[in-house]
Amino acid sequence: MSSTADLASKAEAGAKAAAGDLAAKVNAVKLDTNGTNGAAGAAADSGDEEDDAVGATPASGDAATAAKKKKKSGAAKKKKQAANGKKSVKQTDPPTVGLTKIFSDGIFPVGEIQEYDDKFYNDNRKRITAEEQRERDRIAQQEEGADFNYARRAAEVHRTVRGYARKAIKPGMTMTEIAELIENGTRTIVEANGLESGIGFPTGLSLNEVAAHYTPNAGDKRVLQESDVLKVDFGVHVKGRIVDSAFTLTFGDSPWNPLLDAVRSATNAGIREAGVDARLSDIGKIIQETMESYEFEAEGKTQKVKVVKNLNGHNIDRYKIHGGKSVPCIPMPEMKDRMEEGEYFAIETFGSTGKGYVENTGDCSHYARKNVGRHVPLRVASARSLLHTIDKNFGTLPFCRRYLDRLGEKSYLLGLKHLVQMGVVEDYPPLADIPGSKTAQFEHTFRVGYGYKEVLSRGDDY
Repeated sequence: MSSTADLASKAEAGAKAAAGDLAAKVNAVKLDTNGTNGAAGAAADSGDEEDDAVGATPASGDAATAAKKKKKSGAAKKKKQAANGKKSVKQTDPPTVGLTKIFSDGIFPVGEIQEYDDKFYNDNRKRITAEEQRERDRIAQQEEGADFNYARRAAEVHRTVRGYARKAIKPGMTMTEIAELIENGTRTIVEANGLESGIGFPTGLSLNEVAAHYTPNAGDKRVLQESDVLKVDFGVHVKGRIVDSAFTLTFGDSPWNPLLDAVRSATNAGIREAGVDARLSDIGKIIQETMESYEFEAEGKTQKVKVVKNLNGHNIDRYKIHGGKSVPCIPMPEMKDRMEEGEYFAIETFGSTGKGYVENTGDCSHYARKNVGRHVPLRVASARSLLHTIDKNFGTLPFCRRYLDRLGEKSYLLGLKHLVQMGVVEDYPPLADIPGSKTAQFEHTFRVGYGYKEVLSRGDDY
């Protein structure tokens, strides 16, 4: 790693320390969506104090009254203990317990809160109080599907599933085994229920020079090798609110770990730059500067990390993984788009030891229904029945061929090809840099608030 890369690492460490200082302020923006969190805690504390006082031996007075109060106190304690017992459901390893059984009150963990610094404020945008922020967020959650807890639930599922996957994925496993491990875990923990909750998009398991959009099709026998660099990219949705997050794995004493460091740092730098009114092009500038400050030795030569120029982050709409805005990984002065309050974004960065440019390669596995806004005549009968299956089970959420197999679809390739040709379905082939190169990816989903951003998918791992 070069000296400039060391500076980037130190800057990131300093940012993490500063983020720790926000812990005391999180409650100010830990927005109680039902208004009961603080009251419930206060009531519980008050109940404890009352129990202690009532349970004390009276110095004087009516003994019968004291006994009655003591009996009432004992019943209250039992009721409280029963309530606490309900909340004591623990996750298993591997995870098999649906999250709503663990968080039975419907309140899920808040993500990492990053408050904005002074550059996000001006004469037109003033700082507001914590009370004003809570009110803005309360109003923002009034629309259908806007409850912050939908995204927080999806994020907690992602953390839980990937926490197990990162331990369980080993060289020697087939790519299908890895995909099914992640997808079956996601379905179980999110308590998959059609379009109400489930998988957000197919599990990406791109290897080495392949940066994105590879998941095994039926019959794929590829086996993970110890020398591989594996990108794991998967999504979870609750009521259409998708959390999209990705990480990269290496195995053994891999020489490619500095590549992972560069990409992780670039993703975090991009997130720090993000916020209300932030120009997307400016975020791309910071990403490129951070990532390309890294270089390292591997395979007997100096490897210069290049940002993959034609892969971008994106905003996320309900049931739509790409909402229409792109977050570039390089500066694009002609791009005038800015982030707006209430939007959800996924900042993902890709680094490469190759050209830093990817092209379509190999068999396609990823697809998504398009909103064409008009009737499209379909001449192939199998295409019509397949479209019905897609609309019923996925809507506009991306899917893969294995998911069609799982639903019992047979001999659907001709119909699927026709849907693509007619512009009803979009295909997303694997994207690869030059053979022999290595690529890495890190990604997080966050929500843009007025005075802060909430990095929903943040965990202890990355």
